[in-house]
Amino acid sequence: SLTNSWFKNSPLLEIIQQAQNMGLKLIITTDHGTINVKQPSKVIGDKETSLNLRYKTGRSLTYNENDVIEAKDPANIYLPSITMSSSFIFAKNDLFFAYPNNYNHYVSYYRNTYQHGGVSLEEMVIPFVVLEPR
Repeated sequence: SLTNSWFKNSPLLEIIQQAQNMGLKLIITTDHGTINVKQPSKVIGDKETSLNLRYKTGRSLTYNENDVIEAKDPANIYLPSITMSSSFIFAKNDLFFAYPNNYNHYVSYYRNTYQHGGVSLEEMVIPFVVLEPR
């Protein structure tokens, strides 16, 4: 598999082996999880709107309210305001944002890819593993 091939050829395998040889406990983590996005949600924004597939920040965003968690006043949830009228939207579940221009191209390109930046459980829970030598 692709994952197995990546792991066998990555520096991570060598680090794990060195930790085991030295008798060290090793904790491996990441800064966030990811989710396999499956369904598009149309969004419209101006040219200053952020490019991320799972969240958008900008002015005058148009979107389906059922598909997002919105922060019309970012300061209320401790996020920065890019401009006085900027807001944030975060994709729910396995949705990803796609613009109406080239919609079908973006949908076919990004569907079934792993993304982050939304508010799914998979993205919010920080994965980690504790390895102890035998």
